Amino acid sequence: MYRTLPLVALAAVLALGACSPDPDTTASSAAPTQTEEVFQEEAPAVLETTAAAADEQDDGTAAGMAEIPETIRGRWGLVTADCTSNKGDAKGLLEISADQLKFYESVARLGEIKEAGESRIRATFDYTGEGQSWTQDVVLDVQDDGKTMIRRDYGKDAMPGPLKYTRCS
Repeated sequence: MYRTLPLVALAAVLALGACSPDPDTTASSAAPTQTEEVFQEEAPAVLETTAAAADEQDDGTAAGMAEIPETIRGRWGLVTADCTSNKGDAKGLLEISADQLKFYESVARLGEIKEAGESRIRATFDYTGEGQSWTQDVVLDVQDDGKTMIRRDYGKDAMPGPLKYTRCS
């Protein structure tokens, strides 16, 4: 969204520059109209300010992140038994490291981070499991002082609705 802001600003400035206060003025007139003079003076400043704001956002949250935030890492279970089972049947166990999500029968490697904070990340993950590969956009959001995590999948074959995990102790 922040990358499109300069284009929106440019379109607005161009639209204003195209308006003429005098309907009898033609495109062939040599002297610029008052609106054109304002456009010529203010357009570069507007575009520079907007571009600087977009660069600031890009350098902040997601662009500077290369790993899953520390607060999100660890072992998470959909049910209590996922955290305590030693029989290898913890189908709801999710183990999160700096660069991957490990499920019962699949592993998801961190791809592009789209949004990140201390206890939240939205990123593309590249999955492999059971002889298949796929990509999924995932949001992981830790809540309740680090005790609960909500996982939301987006895109084709996404889980219908959020999944609520509890941190394993």
